[in-house]
Amino acid sequence: MTTSKPIPAVSFQTARTGASAKANELGMRQMQERAYAKRGEQFLLIKSPPASGKSRALMFIALDKLHNQGVSQAIIVVPEKSIGGSFADEPLTKHGFHYDWTVKPQWNLCNAPGPDEERVDPSKVRAVGQFLANDDKVLVCTHATFRFAVEQLGVEAFDNRLIAVDEFHHVSANPDNKLGGQLAEFIRRGKVHIVAMTGSYFRGDAVAVLPPEDEAKFETVTYTYYEQLNGYDHLKSLNIGYYFYTGRYLDAIEAVLDPSLKTIVHIPSVNSRESTKDKIKEVEEIMEYLGDWKGVDDATGFHRVELPDGRTIKIADLVDDSDATKRAKALNALKDPAHKNDRDHVDIIIALGMAKEGFDWIWCEHALTVGYRSSLTEIIQIIGRATRDAPNKEVASFTNLIAEPDASEAAVVDAINDTLKAIAASLLMEQVLAPRFNFTPKDRGPIERFDYGEGGYKEGKTNVGFNEQRGQFHFEIKGLVEPKSPEANRICTEDLNEVITAFVQDKSALERGLFDGAHVGGETLAEELTQLKMGKIVRDRYPELTDEDQEAVRQHAIAALNLTQKAKQLASTGDAGDGDELRANTALLDGVRKFAMDVRDLDIDLIDRINPFEAAYAVLAKSMSEGTLKQVAAVIEKRKVSIPYEEARDLAIRALKWKQERGRAPDITAQDPWEKRLAEGVAALAKHRAQAANG
Repeated sequence: MTTSKPIPAVSFQTARTGASAKANELGMRQMQERAYAKRGEQFLLIKSPPASGKSRALMFIALDKLHNQGVSQAIIVVPEKSIGGSFADEPLTKHGFHYDWTVKPQWNLCNAPGPDEERVDPSKVRAVGQFLANDDKVLVCTHATFRFAVEQLGVEAFDNRLIAVDEFHHVSANPDNKLGGQLAEFIRRGKVHIVAMTGSYFRGDAVAVLPPEDEAKFETVTYTYYEQLNGYDHLKSLNIGYYFYTGRYLDAIEAVLDPSLKTIVHIPSVNSRESTKDKIKEVEEIMEYLGDWKGVDDATGFHRVELPDGRTIKIADLVDDSDATKRAKALNALKDPAHKNDRDHVDIIIALGMAKEGFDWIWCEHALTVGYRSSLTEIIQIIGRATRDAPNKEVASFTNLIAEPDASEAAVVDAINDTLKAIAASLLMEQVLAPRFNFTPKDRGPIERFDYGEGGYKEGKTNVGFNEQRGQFHFEIKGLVEPKSPEANRICTEDLNEVITAFVQDKSALERGLFDGAHVGGETLAEELTQLKMGKIVRDRYPELTDEDQEAVRQHAIAALNLTQKAKQLASTGDAGDGDELRANTALLDGVRKFAMDVRDLDIDLIDRINPFEAAYAVLAKSMSEGTLKQVAAVIEKRKVSIPYEEARDLAIRALKWKQERGRAPDITAQDPWEKRLAEGVAALAKHRAQAANG
């Protein structure tokens, strides 16, 4: 069974301004117009949520490059064949643009027969070579086909072309990532244009997408979830939650699967502990729970199931791959453009590895995922399936159904890992959905077009400004280190969510912050997380930055994370304002203002003393029994080790700064827990060095 009531980890209320859907005189929506303004850049990175119109934005940019910038051809590269449909012909002149988008049938290789596959398809590689040799303008192919073509033809064969990479998070700075290595070669050669697009510019393995020196060459266009969702016409709220169950998930799914909602169900991998190891039988059981099976529709391949209330719903089974023809029929029916705007075409889609990134079903109201998926990136992509705007669709939800720990320690350890990943996903989504942060030192002055509340900006006071149109905060923080180099400034402006992603994916930080933090009587101090853990992540990610710039990035990232968490706490308790009931779409804003105004001075030391995971623990405590929480905490306790060398060194560096500021060394007998911890770090480092000296 599941928990007795839903435990939403994230709840976002939209303003429904309609701004993100309005088109200008060229037929461009808000995000597309912003991207098109940067069309002259050789290397362009577009970070924008699902459904914001990245595919159309690329069409506008590519057509301008082909007609006005001397680029000879455009090659669109997508991770899987199903996404190739996003780049089909579009009559853009009909909506005011200068040119239409057309792809000759033989050059959309995603429509060629055969499955998605990682092994080379010689006919498709030959087709890429033939395209490069003629005068046609646009080719669409998969990442795999492009990789094999570059291997065979060489990077120089693509000179003077535009290479547009969709779902760019598939690229990695890891030397084993072939596409990433090839793009690095293209960038070094400098004779192609590159447009990279993604709704989640981070990877599940926490490896950087691009090396910093390559990323610095890209001009970035960022369009946030906050802007996108607030600009919708119909969707009022997005809820994201995790639910725990005991026993079989098939017995628990009835508590969270509502057949009245348009739903995508992702069942667990057959290799996961949640799986029964018979995926086809699992789909059958889900349909049996829903009602009486009434056969398969000949035209679409959808199953018809009669509910207890007499209504018959249509279910697309994308799990059963025993008959490729049957699954292809259902897939083709789902992609049929004639039914794109037909809400009643299908009711539930059951999938395993499909219907994730690039899958466009605007009517989806609920994405239900059983067990944790392979990465945070995958979770964010699945959530994106439910965030499309559609008429009469006011609420969208994502549910992660997770097995609760049982008595055996092995199972507890597995369950902890799944739970930590679910919490990391919710923390990341909170950050992704929040307005963007602009931080400056105290009394730097107001920023134009920011609202500082009643009375405006007040010199010498704590100031918090908000730009509602762009969804951006301005905070003044005492003691804040500012970035000095252009690259550090770019990171603080564009990449804080990527730094935060790496932090919340750090298993030891998440474990210690949740189950050994001071808020639950544990020994881990907030500064160990905010200064040491985050500091190490920044150093590892940006080793080329100076110490001062690394500290600036660390401070900006931890401030963005902790301010969001404190605002969430205040908003959820109803203490963010004076009224009895907050307007839903201002709760987070009011929470941030409340926190900033309640402290005597908003300084970086105060922010560093906030446990980033305290609010997440409060949510977890509501959804797990006290006994289970204690059991999990006990497992975490067994993993504790003495202070490792690198952490001891970091503590010693912080202790030296502490001594410079106060004129004395930290005391190991001090009452202040952070001073004591710094002294322990100095002692531990001395012990490590003594051991090394003695062999």
